[in-house]
Amino acid sequence: MAQITLIEAVTQALAYELNQDPDVVLLGEDIGVNGGVFRATNGLQVRFGKQRVIDTPLAESMIAGLSIGMASQGLKPVAEFQFMGFTYPALDQIINHAVRLRNRTRGRLTCPVVFRTPYGAGIHAPEHHSESTEAIYAHTPGIRVVVPSSPARAYGLLLAAIRDPDPVIYLEPSRIYRLVKQEVPDNGQALPLDRCFVLKEGKDLTLISWGAMMTETLAVARELEQSGISAEVIDVATIKPLDMETILDSVEKTGRVVIVHEAAQTCGVGAEIAAQLAEKALLFLKAPIKRVAGYDVTVPYLRLEQQYLPSPARIHAAVTEVLSY
Repeated sequence: MAQITLIEAVTQALAYELNQDPDVVLLGEDIGVNGGVFRATNGLQVRFGKQRVIDTPLAESMIAGLSIGMASQGLKPVAEFQFMGFTYPALDQIINHAVRLRNRTRGRLTCPVVFRTPYGAGIHAPEHHSESTEAIYAHTPGIRVVVPSSPARAYGLLLAAIRDPDPVIYLEPSRIYRLVKQEVPDNGQALPLDRCFVLKEGKDLTLISWGAMMTETLAVARELEQSGISAEVIDVATIKPLDMETILDSVEKTGRVVIVHEAAQTCGVGAEIAAQLAEKALLFLKAPIKRVAGYDVTVPYLRLEQQYLPSPARIHAAVTEVLSY
């Protein structure tokens, strides 16, 4: 079996669902003829036709509104926004309509729509192309927020998102689109939503992260292992709703926690995880919870971009601090 990248896993999942379910449609800017800005939908319009893979005008609010209308009438739209910073014009449609449809109709209608978007820094692009504002959506009731961190999880989680009866924000870390390859069977097997993945078991501390930052987090965990430090590594994967049970089980075992994310630190998802740990696991903690995050600034362009992203050195420093207690 050939190994594929994360972006190829996204394409594979989209093609599988288009082939299996006639209600699935794709829409977005340049996704048809050009295959999308990162080529996630490359070749799909040729395979499935212009009525299933739809090029839209440059109008994010319209894309979201059209998707909600389709979903309310029995289709399963998968809408692509070119970058996370471009989702903001669609916030009105997403927050005021997509997430409220089930509640507004007392369950008579649901909104099975997936809003896909590349997100995160590290691709040397201007600010709106490098946003990590997942907390906006995680704070919104009625929507799932899913972030894959590997080709296999990208495939399985996207299948699950498309099959879910409620809206999903599916954030694809563009920095790792083509970073690694894995064998990903095209068997249509979805991965569970609303669950963390324990990627490495350990006993000395718990490292919690998601998305592209899993690369640095796992690298640090491997380096710590060489020094005799056993770190448990958790990929949150679905940041809304949070699987706190898995996180709590780990923290009860290790007693020490470092949370890593590239989004700005203030009011980030890491703050919510830390708050819940303080409420539910305080008596198990052997040291204060540490967060390693992006800075509270707009993502800088080019030369300072790498300084913005949490580095292995910053993660190491946080680990050293929590182990020193």
